[in-house]
Amino acid sequence: MVHTKNIVKLITNVLNLKKMKKKFQKAHCAVDYAFQRIGGKYKGRILWVLRDGLLRYGELNRAIVGITPKMLTQTLKELEADELITRKVYSEVPPKVEYSLTETGKELIPFISQMRSWGEKQIAAN
Repeated sequence: MVHTKNIVKLITNVLNLKKMKKKFQKAHCAVDYAFQRIGGKYKGRILWVLRDGLLRYGELNRAIVGITPKMLTQTLKELEADELITRKVYSEVPPKVEYSLTETGKELIPFISQMRSWGEKQIAAN
């Protein structure tokens, strides 16, 4: 028997994925496309924190200062939809979920590192 809550949840998830995919359809150039995928307040920080390997949700939540659980969940879903991170769910109680970078996500780390160096120089100069 199918429960109404499950149907509503499924429809909501499908609509959210469609919204995320539509967001990237109107890139005006390659730079625009790249910043749509990694721009924002938290995406680069999450990718940077995951550079050394697997992290669980709680570890990410502690590592990303100032992020709310709702925003962390939303950002992780967007990064997963963009195939920059993977999410592995273990069927345990309590549930265990691990996040890691995909090969595409790993390709971004040198660029994020350069941006970090630039940011450190700018902070020191000010």
